[in-house]
Amino acid sequence: MKELEERILSEGRVLPGGVLKVDGFLNHMIDTTLLHDMAVEISRLFEGCGVNKILTVEASGIALAGMAGFVMRCPMVFAKKSRTSNISADVYTARVQSFTHGNTNMLMVSKSYLSDSDKVLIIDDFLATGAALIGLRDICCQAGAEVVGAAISIEKVFQGGGDRLRSEGLRIESLARIASMTDAGLEFC
Repeated sequence: MKELEERILSEGRVLPGGVLKVDGFLNHMIDTTLLHDMAVEISRLFEGCGVNKILTVEASGIALAGMAGFVMRCPMVFAKKSRTSNISADVYTARVQSFTHGNTNMLMVSKSYLSDSDKVLIIDDFLATGAALIGLRDICCQAGAEVVGAAISIEKVFQGGGDRLRSEGLRIESLARIASMTDAGLEFC
């Protein structure tokens, strides 16, 4: 998506350790017009797939997943990273290593919100190693839900997660695909 790529080039910053900082328009302060345009493109890409539920992980994926749910007229569910007093013990879980944060999270989704009648589109802001997608796909499998694919804002192709998951048969549509990233800048596929 050209508009997203232009924003990454003009406002994104490459940080040490392979981190791309896009918090000024995508995942801290959010340009809602850009977010809407991204959701419309995701809706177009997955039109006709029968999506009736969107799944993401807190917190950075929530804004895009929520907007996509609005555009696609379906509910959005997010996997929580920590147990709170308002989540029951009856949950699907998956352990996920976070590339950005360098820690492991236990993702949880209430069994009330996913079932074997769901056709799920997974949405996330970044795809690097693929750990979050693997965890969310596993949660869907536990529920018996069908994963129709994944929509990603920014894929860091050089980290291999997307290629590996595609080779396993997961449909992944990334709005921006970064081939390489160094302190000097980045290059799109």
